[in-house]
Amino acid sequence: MADPFGFIKVRDRELPALRNVSSRLQNYEDVHVNLSNRQKIEMAAKQSARCMDCGIPFCNFSCPLGNLIPEFNDLVYSGKWQAAYERLQATNNFPEFTGRLCPAPCEAGCVLGSINPAVTIENIELTISDIAFNREYVKPIQPERVTGFTVAVVGSGPAGLAAAQQLTRAGHTVVVYEKDEKPGGLLRYGIPNFKLEKHLIDRRLNQLTAEGVRFRCSVEVGGSGEKDISWTDLHARFDAILIATGTGIPGDLPLPGRELNGVHFALDFLGNATRVALGDMSADSPAYIDAKGKKVLIIGGGDTGSDCLGTSLRQGALSVTTLQVLPEFPEKRADSAFYGAQPWPTYPQLNRVSSSQDEGFESGKSEFLYSTTATEFIGDEQGNLKAVRLSKVKSEEGRFVSVEGSDWVQEFDLVFISIGFRGPDAKTLQSELGVELTERGAIKRDENFTTSAENVFVCGDAGRGQSLIVWAIAEGRSASAAIDKCLTGTTELPAPITPDTNALRV
Repeated sequence: MADPFGFIKVRDRELPALRNVSSRLQNYEDVHVNLSNRQKIEMAAKQSARCMDCGIPFCNFSCPLGNLIPEFNDLVYSGKWQAAYERLQATNNFPEFTGRLCPAPCEAGCVLGSINPAVTIENIELTISDIAFNREYVKPIQPERVTGFTVAVVGSGPAGLAAAQQLTRAGHTVVVYEKDEKPGGLLRYGIPNFKLEKHLIDRRLNQLTAEGVRFRCSVEVGGSGEKDISWTDLHARFDAILIATGTGIPGDLPLPGRELNGVHFALDFLGNATRVALGDMSADSPAYIDAKGKKVLIIGGGDTGSDCLGTSLRQGALSVTTLQVLPEFPEKRADSAFYGAQPWPTYPQLNRVSSSQDEGFESGKSEFLYSTTATEFIGDEQGNLKAVRLSKVKSEEGRFVSVEGSDWVQEFDLVFISIGFRGPDAKTLQSELGVELTERGAIKRDENFTTSAENVFVCGDAGRGQSLIVWAIAEGRSASAAIDKCLTGTTELPAPITPDTNALRV
């Protein structure tokens, strides 16, 4: 325990401040004020003192990775930063990513949070990682022995990278295949730079490369390009394959007018916006979607929709409207007519204002419409989008239906569809290796992350469906342990979860 009276002395949460909105909208840099290491240390030490001797650390059980939160809080309070990082990286390969992107189910389970604002666990985790890199505590870890086994990891998102690092440290030869031009998956081309600056990914990739992980980019497994490779060839070359491709098929909205110019999937917009912002693509490219001076509609009020909002504002959109089919979330844990009871320590559906939403509201360019859906895309004679028919909705027998007489037409130049993902693109995987899918389109696996094909495994969103970064890393770690045991007969790699217990975790 840190300070036995810390939660009494320090009652409020303290987090790094955001830069002012006018400054944020001028660039794609991190939205937070750049604090000095001293400021970060002082803030984290003060907040870690609030961690209670709570007996049962629900924060630990609420984290899919099983992070030893009370332990690293105590080490931070004591100023033992290297020990704190060692404790953290024992369960989490990439705390610099989760510390910026995870919705922090650990904080929802914080015992102090049942009566007062929860400990700022996520920011403490981020600070530990930032200080560790600054002080060069983060070093390549070489395997004690080389096994002679080879593993192909397909996909370089957080699940694939975590598995690749664990397997390499176990002594296997690991090659990561990535269809994009650089590794990182959605970390690089799905999440805007203002939420995760890409040099942070490159910094961690340098460690993985030094440890022995090999990367093959611009290679699509099952693709038909000159550099691509078939699943059958990959299966013949490697002792095991791990599928970590994520859920690449976006949810669509097949409304009248869907084919109009100006109606796009969210990730098509976000990926190329990031490429242009980083100088990896020209703004003159026909693949680049520019919101400058346009009226934008975002269909979907989740994280990806929020990212579209922040990116549209930075490009100079005239206005941005976000539709969410669900009613507005409550402000606090409470019984809700739609969402029901949300007692501690469950993760509640609350009205959390993202930095991008804050930018939209303060700039006066954004509106957020709840219990609303689109019913028709309306175009001009040239086939370009000019308006969208909208309608209020209500819940009837578990589904949303339009409220009669509530529809109206509103002018828009661009629409971004951000309603989740249907599953992985597994057509060639099925045809070449006979891998089975679940009823919901994910790749079917057993309790050992094994698919129906011999020595072919799956982890992350490709196997569990669309989920969180913290689940992706946890699945990558567990799948690597399963592969190591399959190849060698035993394993010392940690396995925080198994697929059949996912529904039991917060």
